[in-house]
Amino acid sequence: MNDKQKKPQKLKARLPRGFVDRTAGDIRAVNEMTAKIREVYEHYGFDPLETPLFEYTDALGKFLPDSDRPNEGVFSLQDDDEQWMSLRYDLTAPLARHVAENFNEIQLPYRTYRAGYVFRNEKPGPGRFRQFMQFDADTVGAPGVQADAEMCMMMADTLEALGIKRGDYVIRVNNRKVLDGVLEAIGLGGDDKAGQRLNVLRAIDKLDKFGPGGVALLLGAGRKDESGDFTKGAGLDQAQIDKVLFFVGITDYAESAVRLAELVAGTARGGEGVEELNFIGALVTSAGYGPDRIKIDPSVVRGLEYYTGPVYEAELTFDVTNEKGEKVVFGSVGGGGRYDGLVSRFMGQPVPATGFSIGVSRLMTALKNLGKLGASEVIEPVLVTIMDGDVEAMGRYQKMTQELRAAGIRAEMFQGNWKKFGNQLKYADRRGCPVAIIQGGDERAEGVVQIKDLIEGKRLSGEIEDNASWREARVAQETAPEPDLVAKVKEILAAQAEDRKRAGGDV
Repeated sequence: MNDKQKKPQKLKARLPRGFVDRTAGDIRAVNEMTAKIREVYEHYGFDPLETPLFEYTDALGKFLPDSDRPNEGVFSLQDDDEQWMSLRYDLTAPLARHVAENFNEIQLPYRTYRAGYVFRNEKPGPGRFRQFMQFDADTVGAPGVQADAEMCMMMADTLEALGIKRGDYVIRVNNRKVLDGVLEAIGLGGDDKAGQRLNVLRAIDKLDKFGPGGVALLLGAGRKDESGDFTKGAGLDQAQIDKVLFFVGITDYAESAVRLAELVAGTARGGEGVEELNFIGALVTSAGYGPDRIKIDPSVVRGLEYYTGPVYEAELTFDVTNEKGEKVVFGSVGGGGRYDGLVSRFMGQPVPATGFSIGVSRLMTALKNLGKLGASEVIEPVLVTIMDGDVEAMGRYQKMTQELRAAGIRAEMFQGNWKKFGNQLKYADRRGCPVAIIQGGDERAEGVVQIKDLIEGKRLSGEIEDNASWREARVAQETAPEPDLVAKVKEILAAQAEDRKRAGGDV
């Protein structure tokens, strides 16, 4: 037996599959975007709420991501009481739990917004991650569809606040009750048809993916995909299929409203749904939100097992270039609807609720495509360099740094190996620092500092690669009394800002 101790293996650094690290640029872009969203929500009278990342698994209930495999859609663990907890799958189920738990203290209608990460234990793919951010707004305790109409108007205002102009987006509105009426009208009403209704809903939910032809197959006998796998269909006959496809194919509600009303005539829920759609249309029109912004569109199908009334979706209508170089419409960046059954699960009594969720990462991608994000340039810190390492010198360098910060200037004192001064300037160059502060023993004795305009120095000397290049740039360096440090740095930063404006063609 070999007693020689094995050399420990070096741990391999690896990112968990389906997750991403966020860089400074992405974090700042998200902060910029969410601040604008938050301002709109606050303007509408909504208040913030934060719930934990974990919920007891049973709180997620039937709204787990995949009803066929409910244990595979979430990340779960057992606590020390052997109770199952799961990372939240969305922000709505935690809200329902919070409302039910604090129902006697909450003022209804309860208007709240939440932003945070959600987690899905699903197979990752291009643009599909296991952790992503959502930004939700909800009204709990408002039974009238005027609350749904307001949500749609707030979505429109939010997109415009983010710089998306009219014509580049539309809020599309439908009603789950109308679809229920269509299903009842084709003979799929009653508890004994629940399974078949669910198959129809799942087929309709594939409209964007497979198109009307693929959905027709799934509504009928079934569909075989390219690999040869067969998905059994809902078993509808051709007349039933035609009526379902008519409903989801409506693109002009005004033209199709009469025929739609005829289709659901005699079904209580269908008639109620049509009335609610007409009511929402009248409200948003009265408030000045025409069909160019908010459009009644029965082709919207989302969360069909989840929502109980109006559903709405925010869609961006401009073209982007995909990975294959093809021009495609950007599509949905968020949506929601009425979910009157969710809070009621905890309460044993009806609690109406409506709300919508914005996909933060997807919307951020859209804003970058439009050049609406990251326009506010982040200035890197002024660098206070280190020439001497004794306590007195270090104290003065730190004092300078704090004076700059107190004046609202981003600044840092060099924290690396200060003994090779050239490395400090290389650090400043790679970091993109606009200004460097230099004070050696001679300057300290005279009570002055050297202030180097690194942006101007780089412009004058060409690409900076070595210390010789830095020496060439001394025309961009000046000496100033210590008490004038802050004022002189502000003057240089202002000149640099003016140069950037000129370079951008703004002046």
